[in-house]
Amino acid sequence: MAILLQTEATERARLITVDRYRVRLDLTQGDTEFASQSHIEFRCSEPGASTFVDLKAASIESISFNGKQIDAGEVKGGRLELTDLQADNVLSVTTRMAYTRDGQGLHRAVDPADGQAYVYGMSFLDAAPQIYACFDQPDLKAPYELQVIAPEGWVVAGNSPARESAPGEWHFEQSKPLATYFFTVCAGPYATMRDEHRGIPLAIHARASLRADLERHAPQILQVTRQGFDYFQELFGIAYPWGEYHQFFVPEFNAGAMENPGCVTIRDQYLYRGAATHAEVLQRSNTVLHEMAHMWFGDLVSMKWWDDLWLNESFAEYMAHRSATEATEFTDAWVDFGVARKNWGYAADRAPSTHPIAGNAAPDSDSALANFDGISYAKGCSALRQLAAFVGDDAFIGGVRDYLNQHAYGNATLADFLDAIAAHTDADLATWSTGWLETAGTDEIAVEVAGDPISTVRAVRTTPEAHPADRTHVFDVAGFSDGHELWRTDLFTLGADDGEDAHLVGRERPNLLLPNASDLTWVVPVFDAKTLDAVPDELPKIADAGARQVVWSSLLNGMALAAVDPRLVLRTFQSAWPVEDNQSLRHWIPQLVVNAMGYYLPYEERAAARVEIGETALLATVASASADVVDAARVAAQTIDDEPLLREWAEGSGSPGGLGDDVEFQWLALHRLAALGLADDAEIDRFAAADNTLTGRQNALAAKAIQPTPEAKKWAWEQLGGNDELSNYEALAIAGTVFTAPDPALVRPYVERYFEVIPALADRLGEFATSKIARAAFPLQVTEPDTSTAAHAALDHGRMTANVRRAVVDGAAVLDEALASMRIFKGARVVDGR
Repeated sequence: MAILLQTEATERARLITVDRYRVRLDLTQGDTEFASQSHIEFRCSEPGASTFVDLKAASIESISFNGKQIDAGEVKGGRLELTDLQADNVLSVTTRMAYTRDGQGLHRAVDPADGQAYVYGMSFLDAAPQIYACFDQPDLKAPYELQVIAPEGWVVAGNSPARESAPGEWHFEQSKPLATYFFTVCAGPYATMRDEHRGIPLAIHARASLRADLERHAPQILQVTRQGFDYFQELFGIAYPWGEYHQFFVPEFNAGAMENPGCVTIRDQYLYRGAATHAEVLQRSNTVLHEMAHMWFGDLVSMKWWDDLWLNESFAEYMAHRSATEATEFTDAWVDFGVARKNWGYAADRAPSTHPIAGNAAPDSDSALANFDGISYAKGCSALRQLAAFVGDDAFIGGVRDYLNQHAYGNATLADFLDAIAAHTDADLATWSTGWLETAGTDEIAVEVAGDPISTVRAVRTTPEAHPADRTHVFDVAGFSDGHELWRTDLFTLGADDGEDAHLVGRERPNLLLPNASDLTWVVPVFDAKTLDAVPDELPKIADAGARQVVWSSLLNGMALAAVDPRLVLRTFQSAWPVEDNQSLRHWIPQLVVNAMGYYLPYEERAAARVEIGETALLATVASASADVVDAARVAAQTIDDEPLLREWAEGSGSPGGLGDDVEFQWLALHRLAALGLADDAEIDRFAAADNTLTGRQNALAAKAIQPTPEAKKWAWEQLGGNDELSNYEALAIAGTVFTAPDPALVRPYVERYFEVIPALADRLGEFATSKIARAAFPLQVTEPDTSTAAHAALDHGRMTANVRRAVVDGAAVLDEALASMRIFKGARVVDGR
């Protein structure tokens, strides 16, 4: 299929204006295909010129252009050339389209719990032509008139209000102008909960088999939805523009959610089947607010081309955390951002694939998706947070309001956004943009002190050697001893030159000296030797959760940079995590530490480290308050070696914190048994039969692939390489455990297989899904120079799509970081912090 070039999009947008789409979809044509009719009215500024329409059909019944029939064979590479354009043009296309299993286009999933089929549309980034013929680029917006034929009794919704005019026949009001990548239809026997808020009809939907979970979670989801609407409408000064507001929790969704105007799609894992911790509910609430912010920034005003996609995502990321902090119960949302999102972004920013936040060339649509990462989200969010502090919040919000009003229902660029902000401030935005948006890499900041009391102070900023930049940082420094915050500086600015802070002179020298204590900038704090020595003892005593998060960030990123021994990270986890009372830190830190110990430590230390983590978590299930037990129990279930206890938990007896009926907790225990070689296929199949759901099926695949036997690993690779019936989620489930093994010799033979099998999945499962699979399956656990050599050879000589290549580049970078750490800390042991 042809890939849209930016030059082609620019020329097409110059040439034509799309006035209206009329689309008719018939979802009653069988299990594999649906009927699609597109009627497009558009104008041409240069009659006689030529252009093309995008179309990826299973078969074509007819094409009519300006009253003339066009042979279906003229569609080549997903395009139909249109010649001799008139001033006013009409194109009608009747086709049959294929349902997908990869989360793109019109995805169809059958729930094994009841045999019911569910359909949802995902047009991002270039999948709209898999649903209907269109001019597929973000700056050719147009209103839509939509008709959908569906089985009787189905719920049907889309980008504008709909009514069922006859059984199974749905007519939608003409929509406001939409970019093609926002088009969606959701249809199926969904369970629905409805509400209304200040004239906005609200609805949330999920598969019928999830009705009980939907009803349990609906009150909180609707509460956050109402709070978000109140906050954003007041902040932006613009009423919600899209009529109804549907939120569909859909199966096998590749992303967290998609901001389709009026009809948001969200992964249905957010309707937690088991216990939901504070951090998990915060994460879901943040997603709800993120997509809602897009209704204005991204949907009402969209980017002209994909090179400004980062601005949409960074803004929604920033607004989600801001609104969660200011308008909901989640006043600690910025702590969650620091541990869950910034560490993701820091990893992306130190990888060879790093890139500036803005100004990245996107010559085609595929290359744009390659930069859809932690830099576009987390680092961009941090930059906008710095911008609001730099110009003042009133100026920032004033510029945002102007931007939204000036470009409503149209398209705009980063320059337009900065111009709108500039109208409210005298600050030098050009220099700010150059330093923050147009350069790559993460600075490190160290604060060097001497004497006690402190007699000299020097703040040192180090920029990455490969990406020199001049970024100004506004931050503070705090000192802690025996858990007491001895002092905290006012904010000060550090630019290209090292800085001195006279406020520290004469103060008591602390045990733990923490740069960027309030986490206001994008930087990795570097600890002095005294602070590193004190961390395991001091961190559990610090009262400020935000400061604790910054300490963890310094440790984890220092480990990745081979500046902090992973054993110190492990010891700090054992001392600090059991008494951690911030729910986000309690939730995310174990995941980061358990994963890191699986490849930063030498082989001979990994099993013991996992047991130590398990024992720490197991003790925490007894010592913790009830609200904290769930995270501790989950960590224990994934790490302990106690077969009798794991079997009790898997069978739903003796589980801590009331988790006996929690099916996801039972699966965690079974996965651990399988990883230890204590659960075979028959036991896994018995569990799957009792949990006959999409999620149960995926859990069973992961459990089978994790078994430490040659037969299990061979089966897993046969599934990934030869089972074309696997959905995107089923392949991802296998990928996540395929390299898990107690002995690397068991999986070492499959390292080369990874570079043969995984990239090829893109031909069947598409870019988006395959890049996730490539990340999940990357053989980090085979932490050897030969694995790195194989990865770099595949990058040099293998055939990979842009996004799969990016996943492999990033995986190889983490592998090389782990190897560097092992070289530096080989044989080291941490005793009393030394």
